[in-house]
Amino acid sequence: MRSPITAGVLLAALSAITFGVTVPAVARLGQGVGPLATATLLYAGACAFALVTSTLQRARRASPGVGALQPGDGMRLVVIAVLGAALAPTLLAWGLQRAGGTVGALLLNLEAFFTVMLARAIHHEPIGRRVAWALVLMGFGGALAALDRSTMGATSVAGALAIGAATLAWALDNTLMRPLAERDVSTVVAAKSGLGALLTTALALVAGEQAPSLRIGVALLACGAAGYGLSLRLYVVAQRRIGAARTASIFALAPFVGAGVGWAVGDQAAGYGMALATVFFGWGVYLHLTERHHHTHVHPVVSHTHAHRHDDGHHDHVHEPAVVGEHTHLHHHDHRVHAHEHAPDLHHDHPHPD
Repeated sequence: MRSPITAGVLLAALSAITFGVTVPAVARLGQGVGPLATATLLYAGACAFALVTSTLQRARRASPGVGALQPGDGMRLVVIAVLGAALAPTLLAWGLQRAGGTVGALLLNLEAFFTVMLARAIHHEPIGRRVAWALVLMGFGGALAALDRSTMGATSVAGALAIGAATLAWALDNTLMRPLAERDVSTVVAAKSGLGALLTTALALVAGEQAPSLRIGVALLACGAAGYGLSLRLYVVAQRRIGAARTASIFALAPFVGAGVGWAVGDQAAGYGMALATVFFGWGVYLHLTERHHHTHVHPVVSHTHAHRHDDGHHDHVHEPAVVGEHTHLHHHDHRVHAHEHAPDLHHDHPHPD
């Protein structure tokens, strides 16, 4: 049977790839378009993707419950949208203008580090030496890829601090997103993207940014549907499987994927640094894919609501009529002690010795 960690790693890697391949296109399409207007179109495309996906799911869903957002999720979503869809992109754009692209690419690796640390502190996710080494290797690979693209030059301390603050805002976004991973994925993506589009639209109007041409606008919407909508959907499902820390660590692939696509289409040159970066990224992904976590653990008595299946070894309650596939409703778990391979998901957030 495939490891639950492996499945989550593959989802996170696909999320990074889906996002990364759109980065060169967004960079090219966004020339001459204001950053807030660009962000509005990207988030609008993501929201449209989520709404279409949700409609298709409802049309064929035969199971109870749709994992709707709960009353207490509203404020969390607003904070996530402000952090990840407004504050972080604005800080990044301001910082890149002053610090340059190479320094920006180097500092963007801080997002994975901050997310891992926050997930450990807030959600008590176990890290372990294997994940720690993977994070180090992929961070070093990102540094090599950035250095390979251009020569370090003079930079602005204020710009570098702004980029660092942007990565921290995105890390908070990633960490706060973790509880929402148990909700219906399409609903979460639509809500976050919709709020993000509204926020950036308001800011773009205040800043007086002009709308792009129809051709550029449609292209950016398409990039948003793939690089933000589909990617975020995969990211949320990966968080559900393997937690915030591991998902963020693997998502560090995204800038590297973007650099590789840029090289392939002739936007930039590549040298030995990019080749070495490929080795380090491959090594880091291998460590994630081959991670195994198995020990005796205790499941306390609990009643809760989240998305689940009946073939995962933990949900053996009965439905009349029977339900196949993922669904969401209030259900009960009895006390259980057993040993099996597992990932740091909702049912396996038990403490581990440091």
